[in-house]
Amino acid sequence: MTYVIRGGVEGRERLRLLSEVVAPSTRAFLAEVGIPAGASCLDVGCGGGDVTCELARAAGPSGRALGVDLDAVKVEIARREAAEKGITNVAFDAYDVRSRAPEGSFDFVYARFLLTHLADPGSLLSVLRRHVRPGGVIAVEDIDFRGHFSEPECPALHRYVNLYSQSVRKRGADPNIGPRLPALLREAGFEDVRMRLVHPAGLETNLKLLAAVTLENIAEAVLADRLIGEDELAAAIEELHAFAREPHTILGGPRIFQVWGRA
Repeated sequence: MTYVIRGGVEGRERLRLLSEVVAPSTRAFLAEVGIPAGASCLDVGCGGGDVTCELARAAGPSGRALGVDLDAVKVEIARREAAEKGITNVAFDAYDVRSRAPEGSFDFVYARFLLTHLADPGSLLSVLRRHVRPGGVIAVEDIDFRGHFSEPECPALHRYVNLYSQSVRKRGADPNIGPRLPALLREAGFEDVRMRLVHPAGLETNLKLLAAVTLENIAEAVLADRLIGEDELAAAIEELHAFAREPHTILGGPRIFQVWGRA
């Protein structure tokens, strides 16, 4: 699997900004689904571990949370930051759960913005289904990239959405997977599938910065795919940064589908 988005330290800093923007909606989602005290939790594609730590807090001292990600650099950062926060019931590991199954079973399995990058998301959900205890829950958040909008119109935003979408599709994945999630969970064997929809949008600078920062973080991919020239890309990035700095502009990001089901 080749992610369109840059990894490593720079990728972690983008995820930090992303986590800040979507933290309220993710916390509300986890609260609605419910994580019982003492739960064993798995965060697949955990990135910098922001949600893994939320799962550990929700599970309490008698529970545990394991975060797994392909990116060893991000995993090491996650370990260090969790230790600095004094969170002791959390662990992180770097591997691909599609080829190396996690050990044991879990009460709660979670993935955020992961399935959109996979050519065969159903296969991963089927693997995860085998690691959810009877009565346990899987909870997934993922995007519909078509949800972006701006006021006033921002040509660079349209360019960014097209570049990102084309590059993801070139890797066999789906930038608009969100509406497919309920069916994918049912096909993987989960029952009582439910859904929420949230749409981050507003005047806040950090929210608006996500478009510019993400375009910076897919620069290598879109240039390698010959979708844009370097000068055009630099101009689009600068236009998005300028749009974000303007206090009266409005930007809406991708729609986020929050879907969960029981084993």
